[in-house]
Amino acid sequence: MKYILASMSPRRKEILGDMGLTFTVEPADIDENIGVTEPDLLVRELSLLKAAHISGKYCGKDFLVIAADTVVALDGEILGKPADKNDAKRMLEMLSGKTHSVFTGYCVSDTKTGKTVSKCAETKVTFKSLSEEEIDKYIAGGSPMDKAGAYGIQDEGGNFVSGIDGEFSNVVGLPKEALKTLLKEEFTFEGR
Repeated sequence: MKYILASMSPRRKEILGDMGLTFTVEPADIDENIGVTEPDLLVRELSLLKAAHISGKYCGKDFLVIAADTVVALDGEILGKPADKNDAKRMLEMLSGKTHSVFTGYCVSDTKTGKTVSKCAETKVTFKSLSEEEIDKYIAGGSPMDKAGAYGIQDEGGNFVSGIDGEFSNVVGLPKEALKTLLKEEFTFEGR
């Protein structure tokens, strides 16, 4: 089976590599402003749209397309990637001292059979209280700018976390164990 990752995310590439998959990367260029305001539904729909965009190019061929989308949500507000440094600061100040949810929609589409399965994983993450100095230093390093919620748990942003309930890799951008289960149950995956 050949796999296509519909994402340029280096974190998602690393997670698939850790699963022992050999894959090519073909990012799905879709409009992400689809008007959905529920975070779990939003990420499922976006992952489905990304998978469909790439799968359509390979109809009848033997590929499994894997697509994902991740958002952070706090008190009903979806926090995607920050627009600029001020937006990153606003997000980190919001998350400081609170528990938020990280939702990742993940979708697998078989280009030969057309079978497509889309799911959502949620992980709850608790932040310690952050000082303005900690936030400013983190933003100055540039890390928050390409990450939902303006932080990466796998980098210095992990120092902000005081607790986690759920799959760690989901917070990174792809729930590895949940994806393995989906591939085994629905697509006869036998990797590690």
